[in-house]
Amino acid sequence: MPRPARPSRAASASATVADARYRALIGTADLARHLGDPVFVIVDVRHDLGKPDTYGVEAYAQSHVPGAVFAHVDRDLSAPMTGRNGRHPLPSPEAAAAVFGRLGIDATKQVVAYDQGGGVYASRLWWMLRWLGHENAAVLDGGFAKWTREGRSVEREPRTATATKFMPMRVRPTVNAAGIAASLPRHDLVLLDARAAERYRGDVESLDPVAGHIPGALNRPHSRNVANDGTFRAAGELRAEFDAMLHGRSPGDVVHYCGSGVSACHNILAMTIAGYPLTRLYPGSWSEWCADPERPMAKGQV
Repeated sequence: MPRPARPSRAASASATVADARYRALIGTADLARHLGDPVFVIVDVRHDLGKPDTYGVEAYAQSHVPGAVFAHVDRDLSAPMTGRNGRHPLPSPEAAAAVFGRLGIDATKQVVAYDQGGGVYASRLWWMLRWLGHENAAVLDGGFAKWTREGRSVEREPRTATATKFMPMRVRPTVNAAGIAASLPRHDLVLLDARAAERYRGDVESLDPVAGHIPGALNRPHSRNVANDGTFRAAGELRAEFDAMLHGRSPGDVVHYCGSGVSACHNILAMTIAGYPLTRLYPGSWSEWCADPERPMAKGQV
């Protein structure tokens, strides 16, 4: 039977949310110092689009960061698919809040999300928390791969969080397909597509039935955000690259999308690291957009 996550004897019982200062990234050394801290909720979000039902569950069962609970990208961080709403539909705020409460997250908690490496899936949880106004959330820089390369402690025993009540502080705006469509003739939005260049151009498409991109969108592959070791690049480097893409446009005009609303969150996180305010997401992304053949689609490079 899974046992509840519990603080170590060394953890301070008087820790408060004032101690929770990580709002974008947290390093492995910092997380190691907080293992067992009752303020921290560590969430394992490992996932594989090729093996969505088994990979994360099996990886967590094999080993995980001590005290971490598991969240499944499809079952916990997505709503049911209808065939028209994309591959990872965004849950309602109420449904997301229920999941967060089950994971032991409330307003007093610092959340740390990690995945197998570069933070693509962890950034989905990070963004959803920020979407509902929970600022004290961070992604483990370099993920489980860096954690284990450094020989840090792991455990196999599953953890079950003590459920609590998560109350959204706010619901930040997103952009839907109708809003994207309305913006295209006016060029109101700066659309950033987080997919690999070959998928953006429409050369290949392994996940969705139609290849291509939303007309006018610019390509910013999320893989550019990290170095070879899976950690995020320096804030100044990221800032220079995003500045060049914006060409003076306001970050308020930026809307991110990808295949299904997951890796786009990685670009939102990268822009946050670079010092921009939180930018917006089109949650349905390409998988929703291309489900309607009446919507305009483009191929090639802008």
